[in-house]
Amino acid sequence: MISNSSLHYILIKETIENGYAPDIHWLSSYFQCDEGEVEQALSALQVDHGVVLHPNEPKVWVVHPFSMSPTNFYIRSNNGQWWGNCAWCSLGAAALIQTDLTIYTTVGGESKPIEIHIEDRRVVEENLLIHFPIPMRKAWDNVIYTCSNMLIFENEDQVNEWSERHNIPKGDIQPIQKFWEFSKRWYGNHLAEDWRKWTIKEAKEMFAEFDLNHEVWQLEESDGRF
Repeated sequence: MISNSSLHYILIKETIENGYAPDIHWLSSYFQCDEGEVEQALSALQVDHGVVLHPNEPKVWVVHPFSMSPTNFYIRSNNGQWWGNCAWCSLGAAALIQTDLTIYTTVGGESKPIEIHIEDRRVVEENLLIHFPIPMRKAWDNVIYTCSNMLIFENEDQVNEWSERHNIPKGDIQPIQKFWEFSKRWYGNHLAEDWRKWTIKEAKEMFAEFDLNHEVWQLEESDGRF
């Protein structure tokens, strides 16, 4: 039986090495089992919020923090190229890739280009902001939409104008440098062979550790995983 931990590990490892996740045929060969077992394992991992599959086929769409389809966050180093799902994910991807790199995005997902440079494990453009409009308790209701709204801004005025222009409620705003440190902590176990999804309790404790106190970060009491 393919465990969630072993499947997640190989998906992240191969994505970092190749820029994309292996398909069901490759996974079948790697785990030396039939494709039906791989499909069941992928479905189980999706239930555990460890992967997002395409709606109509057992193909990886997202394995956080990486996306297998184009997004507004393009990541490039001397060793490879990737897509991040959002500002948070892109910083998490940078933490996992562990080399100097550049994240290419735009302010508010619109027309002004922004480059974020990670050099010597630090963010060079430390005055940038990240806006989080979607409450975390609703994040997995539509995680693709949630991620697509975690965007980079240069100042709070831009967030205010963006929120009004797109009729998306203003949420929490966090400095990128603080969230870089948080992302390293949040995604620090994602390349571990014994990976497991954070529990709701662990997520709440981590939010508190980094003073993420805005109502956006409030999670309901649950024995589940985030």
